[in-house]
Formats: sequence, structure tokens, C-alpha cells
Amino acid sequence: MTAPSFQALDGAAIDGGWYTTITDFARDTHWLNAPMLAFTSYGALLFAVALLAGWWMARRADAAAMAASLAGGVAVILAYLLNSGIKDVFAEPRPCRALPHDFLVEACPPLNDYAFPSNHTTVAFAAATALLLIHRRLGALALVLAVLMAASRVYVGAHYPHDVITAALIGAAIAVPTVLLGRRYGAPAVERLRTSRLRPVLARR
Repeated sequence: MTAPSFQALDGAAIDGGWYTTITDFARDTHWLNAPMLAFTSYGALLFAVALLAGWWMARRADAAAMAASLAGGVAVILAYLLNSGIKDVFAEPRPCRALPHDFLVEACPPLNDYAFPSNHTTVAFAAATALLLIHRRLGALALVLAVLMAASRVYVGAHYPHDVITAALIGAAIAVPTVLLGRRYGAPAVERLRTSRLRPVLARR
């Protein structure tokens, strides 16, 4: 008796209609295609810069703020790793495979590059959520960019709406406890290290 084969998640049956509506909008807004493609491809760099800015500002704050800032980077890495594992479990084909006639701005990825959930969106929301807990104004700006990242992933045809919604929840759910625990339990270690050779990294002279 043979073992049953794994059934991949059928994303088109969940919200394929919404996906088509959004990609039809992309087809009708050619002037927006290039900016959205550029942002969805390279926008992750903005979140890296924002996290670095949060770290830089934390050098002037107390040890708890610096610990939270460092935990923000850890949160992004953890969220990415968890999200990648979920992708392999659900193995949802990209919408360009299930709906091959829909308009695409971004080229269709390889077969083993799954859709659910979106890595780009998970990283963006993990960074934005962490920054909201570290520096409110910087976090608010990052949150706007994270929403734009999620929208861009559907606009360019890389993901279904449920891919980015789930990814946003994963990113936020990982970032909140990671940063809060980092702030609470990492502060004593930062305080000690600020008296070591690492002081220039952890505090202003």
C-alpha cells in the first residue's frame, strides 16, 4: 500500500479572484509597474536601514533600549526562518502557475519557490513591528512601508492576498515577544558590555 501524496495548498481557490482583480489593475497602470517592481525587489534594504537607525539612536538611550534594538534584528531573522519553514510545509504553487493567463509584472519564480506565506512581507512586518516597540515615529514610517511591501507583492503578481496577510501576522507575532523579552532580559548584558571594548557599538562615548 502506497503512502498518500502530499496535497499542496490551493491558493487560487482561496482568493484567486481578488488576485486577478489586483493584477488587472496592474495591467491598467503601466506607469506604476516600474516603481512597484523596484520597491518590491529592493525595498527590504529600507527596513535594514531603519533597523540600523534604531540601533544608532539606541546608543544614546539606556541599556534596555539598546537590548530591544538588537532584539529587533533577531526578530527579523527568526520570522524569516519560521516563514520559510511554513512555505515548505504548505508548498503552495505561485499564482503564476495556477493562473497563468493573469498579468505579471515580476517574472514567475521557479517551481520550488512557494508562495504561502510571503517572505518579503514577513520580514517587512517583523522589522516594522520591532521598530514600533523601539522608536514609535520610526516604527510608524516602517509600518507604512511594510503595508506597501505587502501590496506590492500582490501587485507584481508574486503572491495571493492571503499570502501577504498571513505573512504580516507572522512577522508581527514573532517581533512582539522577541523585542519585549530582549528588552527585559538583555538589558543587564548590554549594561555590562557597555563597559567593555564593545562600548562604541552599544553606547555613545
